[in-house]
Amino acid sequence: MSTEAEQEHQTPPTCDLLSLLLANRRPTGAVNEVWPNLDIGDAATAQDEAPLVSLGVTHVVNAAHGPRHIDTGSRFYKDTNVLYHGVEAPDCKDFDLCPFFTETADFIHGALSHKGKVLVHCARGISRSATLVLAFPMIRERLPLVEAVEAVRKNRNILPNVGFLNQLRQLDSSLAVQRRST
Repeated sequence: MSTEAEQEHQTPPTCDLLSLLLANRRPTGAVNEVWPNLDIGDAATAQDEAPLVSLGVTHVVNAAHGPRHIDTGSRFYKDTNVLYHGVEAPDCKDFDLCPFFTETADFIHGALSHKGKVLVHCARGISRSATLVLAFPMIRERLPLVEAVEAVRKNRNILPNVGFLNQLRQLDSSLAVQRRST
């Protein structure tokens, strides 16, 4: 049985999401915990084992995987116990990140279920990584997009590109329909 809020859920327009993302911005660090044991960070953090070890990171999601982006991978972390998941995505509004939402959410969920700590990064930790992190609580915790944005924004400035925001809006709408039918 669905709640009244789920029945009336309306995905906000992109301009409202942008206003939410741009409101009350404040400085954030190279890496920030945005959900319990889930961090968003930049490439420099992901490419330096010392901060990863000190943060207790057990899993890394590279949202800019690949030789033309940030070329880390399982081999890069071979001297650690870090498990790796790579998504080869340019920070381009026309790139379809949707096919990676569920697999990345499942990877994050699996890590957190086993008391792991996850770092999701791209180049600056603002667009690609933020998009994948936002999809996680939407898919696994049943949060609407606005609530996911508000949760992450408490601890980090993020700004997914407009194409990624529209993909998150599509995800929000489809998840709302699923919630209504279950």
